[in-house]
Amino acid sequence: MRASLAKRPAEVAAMFDGIAHRYDLTNDVISLGQDRRWRRVTIDAVDAVPGERVLDLAAGTGTSSEPFDAAGVEVVPCDFSVGMLQVGKARRPDLPFTAGDAMRLPFADGVFDAVTISFGLRNVQDTSAALREMLRVTRPGGRLVVCEFSTPTWAPLRVVYSEYLMRALPPVARAVSKEPDAYVYLAESIREWPDQQALGRLVLEAGWGEVAYRHLSGGIVALHRAVRPLADG
Repeated sequence: MRASLAKRPAEVAAMFDGIAHRYDLTNDVISLGQDRRWRRVTIDAVDAVPGERVLDLAAGTGTSSEPFDAAGVEVVPCDFSVGMLQVGKARRPDLPFTAGDAMRLPFADGVFDAVTISFGLRNVQDTSAALREMLRVTRPGGRLVVCEFSTPTWAPLRVVYSEYLMRALPPVARAVSKEPDAYVYLAESIREWPDQQALGRLVLEAGWGEVAYRHLSGGIVALHRAVRPLADG
């Protein structure tokens, strides 16, 4: 199935339920293996140490959470796709997979040292509401790291990238996934997503401080970092 760009939570969750079993494999194929590098850079940016508690939003099957666990960090994988969580829980029953909507997180205030979300923020219906919720559950001085598709900085690459998304990605997805329409939605959601500067402004407006970003793969992906101020307001 394919969700619409209105990003209704139930619709998007059902779409991800349908692609859960082959999601990690398909991501490897359509990103030409780059998604693994992007996730490693994200983990380094979170810079969590043993004893800290990290919320991994849009964790899906838990692929992004496992390195935190391996490093002795208390990680909570959270996603609103029950299908994704079930696949992850079957593979890693020791991890505390939690069902939750990024706009209404099922956690108390200030309970995480860091919050991270990779390739999931653009699928949330209200980006600003999600960023405010992430701020709420993060302790003062805690960190936010967002890894998301963005806008290539070099104009010729932007053209090639756009052509790949809309023309090459659907056929590739059909070859490796039983739900290729889901990847048409994903391509469209990437094309409609704010660029690096615009997302940075949304993070700042949500109450985060020390907002910065870096380009990955020429801006195909951007890594945004921020800190919850010690004193809000």
